[in-house]
Amino acid sequence: MRISGARAIVEALRREKVEVIFGIPGGATIPFYDALLDSDIRHILARHEQCAAHMADGYARVKGAPGVCSATSGPGATNLVTGLATAYMDSSPVIAITGQVPRNMVGKDAFQEADIVGIVTPITKYAFQIESASQIPDAIRLAFMIASTNRKGPVLIDIPKDVQLEDVDFDYSERIKLKGYIIRTGDPHPYSIKRAIGLIMSSERPIIIAGGGVIASNASEELIKFAELIMAPIVTTLMGKGAVPEDHPLYLGMIGMHGRIESNKAIEEADLIIAIGTRFGDRTTGKLDEFGKNAKIIHIDIDPAEIGKNVKVDIPIVADAKKALSTLYSKLLEFGFSKKDSEWISRINYLKESYALNYEEKGEGLKPSKILKILRNILPRNAIITTGVGQNQMWTAIHFKIFEPRTFITSGGLGAMGFGLPAAIGAKVAAPDRPVYNIDGDGSFLMTEQDLATAVSEKIPIVSIILKNRALGMVRQWQCLFCNKRYAYTDLGNIPDFVKLAEAYGAEGIRIESYEEFEVVVRRSLSTEMPLVIEVPISPDEKVLPMVPPGKSLKEVIWYG
Repeated sequence: MRISGARAIVEALRREKVEVIFGIPGGATIPFYDALLDSDIRHILARHEQCAAHMADGYARVKGAPGVCSATSGPGATNLVTGLATAYMDSSPVIAITGQVPRNMVGKDAFQEADIVGIVTPITKYAFQIESASQIPDAIRLAFMIASTNRKGPVLIDIPKDVQLEDVDFDYSERIKLKGYIIRTGDPHPYSIKRAIGLIMSSERPIIIAGGGVIASNASEELIKFAELIMAPIVTTLMGKGAVPEDHPLYLGMIGMHGRIESNKAIEEADLIIAIGTRFGDRTTGKLDEFGKNAKIIHIDIDPAEIGKNVKVDIPIVADAKKALSTLYSKLLEFGFSKKDSEWISRINYLKESYALNYEEKGEGLKPSKILKILRNILPRNAIITTGVGQNQMWTAIHFKIFEPRTFITSGGLGAMGFGLPAAIGAKVAAPDRPVYNIDGDGSFLMTEQDLATAVSEKIPIVSIILKNRALGMVRQWQCLFCNKRYAYTDLGNIPDFVKLAEAYGAEGIRIESYEEFEVVVRRSLSTEMPLVIEVPISPDEKVLPMVPPGKSLKEVIWYG
């Protein structure tokens, strides 16, 4: 079959079962978009390329398959950078297709030329430019293979405009190789398993840290069986939220800078930490020298580069989380090992009960914790939550319980403000039959609010709940706690009116003033057929607590009073 390079791109995407592309056309991608018009692949026109990348990311995290975004050369491509860096930090499989100036103009500062491959190489799993149309089929196949195998991540393919116009004999091979890239089986090494079994069987106070790798490998069921067998409490990182239902008796909460006190305390008291699918980020560990110093550490991760990078471990297990947990479970059964109860679990339950009431915020005005609990009580267990970044993100992480994997979508590693709205659009496209709610702050929402237009024009009924404190809240909180209340340039004022803003885009906007109003609106929102923005006014003095100050250990927590 002899077709143009542009049609070869579309045909290859179709062979990869791509259903939707998020993007914006431009001068360097006109041939590709012209070919796309004749395909059955849905295209969603974003209003900013950063949003297109976040949409693809949200889609990928919910779907468990690569999401695709597209941009033209130069500024279109560079606008993808924040979205790709977000996907890279959170190991999300995103494929970016960018147009490039014609080959004879590359390197000559042509109009809208940028070395996008050079720019994104440090923030993608792989990035490359195609030099002829004959390379297109293999390049597309290669991109999907790399993005979705081993530790997942974003891949960018840059395609000059004249390559898109060149003819090619289309031959799509299912088998493709990249020299130096080995797809690991994910099987754990038997010797590492043997050593881990010994530690687990001799441990009296084991604890499990579940990271995003548990969700990425669909290992939640294996995690729960393993935890119940050894009677170990489970804590999560921010990215691991949803790895286990948060009403499970062994679930304790999130750890880290804004982790629950009982979770951080349990880490301090444990004699064995089993960390699964996590990179030990600084927001998780606090002061590294103090982290887990009373415990042996087993680290399970698909990426060998993460083992020992931030935290020294006693037993490294380079493996897929699902396979490692299954193997550990089977081996423990072979040894006849199981626990029914222990003093450790009694201690964990005591910690949970002791701190439970401390999370009830008191005082005047609407409280984020109560707003989120009302929301949780109304939404079904499989509702999908996205967040912006800042206080809204951490309030949600602390107070909103997640019950199923892939239903909590947030920018963990990069912490990209503006992530919530476009990620919600992508999530809703991936799961159109489930409610999708974006919990945001006014500062974060304003970073990408223009893509309300996308949601309206594409009839994507997402709900955004804006906790409006008229400030860059998290920065203001740090200024309060660590800068003697010198609030430098964090006051946003009472701008804009989010009800009018939503209406200007053709969405519905509602401002609530009481918990009762909020409950009524949320119940009604479950059947909304158009994008909805709910403005919830809160005080700029509301804080995210507990909090471990930067550079401090997990036990040096700031709390009310």
